[in-house]
Amino acid sequence: MIVENLKIFSQNVCKNSLLVNTLLETLTHFNIILIQESSWSEIHKTPSSLNCEGDPLMGSSHHPNWTTFTRIPLNDKDFPRVLAYVNIRLSALRFLLCKDIFNHTDVSLISFSNNNTCFYILNVYSDLSHTTLKYLKDTEAKINNVVLMTGDFNIRDSLWDSFFPFHLSISNDLIIVTDSFNLAFSSLTNPCPTRYSETAGESNSMIDLMFLHYDLSELDQHSILPESR
Repeated sequence: MIVENLKIFSQNVCKNSLLVNTLLETLTHFNIILIQESSWSEIHKTPSSLNCEGDPLMGSSHHPNWTTFTRIPLNDKDFPRVLAYVNIRLSALRFLLCKDIFNHTDVSLISFSNNNTCFYILNVYSDLSHTTLKYLKDTEAKINNVVLMTGDFNIRDSLWDSFFPFHLSISNDLIIVTDSFNLAFSSLTNPCPTRYSETAGESNSMIDLMFLHYDLSELDQHSILPESR
């Protein structure tokens, strides 16, 4: 089954377009790249009757070997913070961005077809106010065959971070959401922080999480790439 053979890479790039370009150029052995806190920058100028220099056209990083799936910004304050890149090798699986289910700047739901069955992959960025997590909980979308939900959830909790001694109530909302999609927390094969603090005295943390469908045999087989730490 092709679902079990997908190689998926996920990272918060902190609006670093150079890093995104590097990932697209080097991670050719991956099928899907999921990005949080994506970068949007000026691609070129477009003709304007009001500005002789032209209006800036903003966009995300692109690469000929990858198809980009992201919500189109409505204005200059509406830039999505999540996007997905699917390797063109998988074009036969007919990937789609499902804006009819989640139309949110920080949620990216893509679908694909395999053996006449539709599967879903969910990419999430939830800020320190947990805005997106609350949105997912309140939306109560009923989706079958979500094989993976991953992203930056900005939640430290003893459930997944052995260096953090507390359980937070907001984590219960995350568990409610994952349960509704029949997902279970996927443990790292090489446990380590996913965010390294640049502030002296502030500890590193695990806030980038992955949840896989209960039936997947790879439930505890994802890892942190050493060069991505």
